[in-house]
Order: sequence, then structure tokens, then C-alpha cells
Amino acid sequence: MTTSKTFASIFALLLLSSHSLCAQQTANSGLAGDTLAAKPRRAWHLSVGTDVAGAFLAATTSYGSLEGNLRLNLHETYFPTLEVGMGMSDHTNDESHLHYRTHSPYFRLGCDYNFIKDKSSGNRIFAGMRYGFTPFRYDVDGPDLYDPVHHKYHPFAFKGLSATSHWAEVVAGLEARVWGILHLGWSVRYKLRINESNTAVGHAWYVPGYGKSGGSVMTGTFNVSVDI
Repeated sequence: MTTSKTFASIFALLLLSSHSLCAQQTANSGLAGDTLAAKPRRAWHLSVGTDVAGAFLAATTSYGSLEGNLRLNLHETYFPTLEVGMGMSDHTNDESHLHYRTHSPYFRLGCDYNFIKDKSSGNRIFAGMRYGFTPFRYDVDGPDLYDPVHHKYHPFAFKGLSATSHWAEVVAGLEARVWGILHLGWSVRYKLRINESNTAVGHAWYVPGYGKSGGSVMTGTFNVSVDI
């Protein structure tokens, strides 16, 4: 699928989800809406959450992450966010038989904006930006290399390779208050690599917090959060 078709699909999905949320708000604008409106709203509060999608990938595939986030809610409009996680991979390529392994932390910092006008609903249609960074180490090994000149085999194994990666993210998504202080939501993220250090064996196959190595990637999250 081309990049334009991918963004078109995401935009269509956002529109459909937005329509669903708006319809829900209209249906609940009676007694429930009056009850919510009657409650005094704080100018700001914090929420903590986790990305379930990354944990699911870590449990079922050769790469994934365990991630937590801390978010500041300013008037249900601006959401400065810190995301901290541990990215992991244990992958062997079926064709080259190269084995890649990493288990390193990553950090993201950014802010989202909530476009929904009815701030008392607790539902959000948001977009934002992130800056991501990881100082990570990884191991890579594979079949021995044959030297045709000296007719010898040389081991191909590198341990503890050190690298750093910086990237930017464009974020868009939805979030709904399902009960009290509990929120569920998802986001799509377009990631663009800013800089990644090169090692003796080139770029890493997987970068914690970023995903599979490349100039740009598209990923997603499914977030569970609670207000505190």
C-alpha cells in the first residue's frame, strides 16, 4: 500500500470514529450530560497509562515493548506527555540466519491537542507530536564467514554494540472515558528518523521505541489510562 493510500485510510477511520463519538455525546446530552456538567472540573490533573499493543507484540512476536506514560491534562485541551518504555527483540532472519537481540530503554516527550468541543464528555479526538530518543545496545550473530583467499572460516558475532537513535512522531487518535477515571484509546503514529548512529555492522534491525529500522515507519498504540 502506498503512503498516500495509508494516510487516506487512517483519515477515513478517524472521521468514522469522530462521527461515532459525536453521536454518543448527543445521545448522552440529557441527564448524564447534566450530571457531568454539574461536577466542577479541575484546571489540570495527571493520568497514568500503558500501551497494551506493544506488550501484546512482545508476547506474541519477535519484538515489542513494555511502556508506561504520564500525561498532564490542561483544561481537557492540551496534554503534555512523557512516555517511557523498554523495547525488546529476539529475532532470527529466515533467509540470512542472522540473529538480532536487544533489551533497552527508550523515551518520548511531546504534546497532544484535543479537538472535541464538549470537554465535559471525557472523550477525545487528538493529534500531536513526539520527540523520541533511545541509547541502546544490541547483539547480532550469524553463520561463520568463509575467507576464499586463506580458506578459513571467521566467526560472525558482535556483542554489546552501542548505538543511539533520535526520531520525530506525528500522532493522531481517539480516546473514550469508559467508566469513571478509566479511559481507553488508540493512536496511529508516523515516525521519521532524525539521526541514528552507525555501528560496525550497520544499522540495527530493530530500534527500541521506534520499531523496525528504516527512514520512516508507521506504528500504532492501544492505551489504557486512569486519572489520578
